[in-house]
Amino acid sequence: MLRPRKRYTVYDLQQLKGKRCLTHIHVKSPQEAAAADAAGVDLMSCSFDSPEAQARLPKLVAAAPTAFFSTATPHGLASPEEAIRVGFRALELGASSVYCSASPFIIEAMAREGIPVVGHLGMVPRHVTWTGYRAIGKTAEEAKLLYQKMKELESAGAYAAELEVVPEKLATFLSRKTKMLLMSLGSGKGCDTQFLFSCDILGDYEERPPRHAKAYRDFSAEHRRLQDERISAFSEYIADVKDGKFPADSNLVGIDDDVMSEVIDSIEGTA
Repeated sequence: MLRPRKRYTVYDLQQLKGKRCLTHIHVKSPQEAAAADAAGVDLMSCSFDSPEAQARLPKLVAAAPTAFFSTATPHGLASPEEAIRVGFRALELGASSVYCSASPFIIEAMAREGIPVVGHLGMVPRHVTWTGYRAIGKTAEEAKLLYQKMKELESAGAYAAELEVVPEKLATFLSRKTKMLLMSLGSGKGCDTQFLFSCDILGDYEERPPRHAKAYRDFSAEHRRLQDERISAFSEYIADVKDGKFPADSNLVGIDDDVMSEVIDSIEGTA
């Protein structure tokens, strides 16, 4: 069976560079994927860094079969060979490209095999022991190093890079200096895509959203309300059982008295 044609290819995205900013949401469930697709988002991404996430990818693709999905590979890929295997597995399951925060050495191996790869620039949450949780590129020295790393990713063959928490003016400048698509996560309006996680957009956690994010709904409050409703419903059920109100006649299956009498006589008569 032929798969549905994707709305975008990497080639299509490259042709859009500098023409308009694409919307980009990281989704975590088929319901979110279907909702993002119905809303008209341009790009989606999802995790591919655990057995559960890998099993979920085909369900996400089925929920939004024409969407462009970029899957996040596991951190700590041990070798180019492992990265290539993971990348091709993601493509086989319906991904359009893979995201990888590894070094250009790993990314180059994947790109040489024809795997469309998204690299990472700026703050890397798993590398904060080197930087702390802060914007990257606020000094001239750091900004020049960021440019150098961008060019290394470009030379390695990445078609895009996530740019996380970089000053907006610098991010805009960098976007003009590369053929890669730069995907802004907290790096302002001058990049090629605006990227947010669904949990940030939906307000789907208790903590305050990070500065670069915006919550458009308060799902955490809705989860609390639903939990209160669960407790209330379970409490009412328990009370009804104790008071003899459940099950009521409407919940029961009847039997004619004549039939019941016949059954009792038959059983007790043979006892």
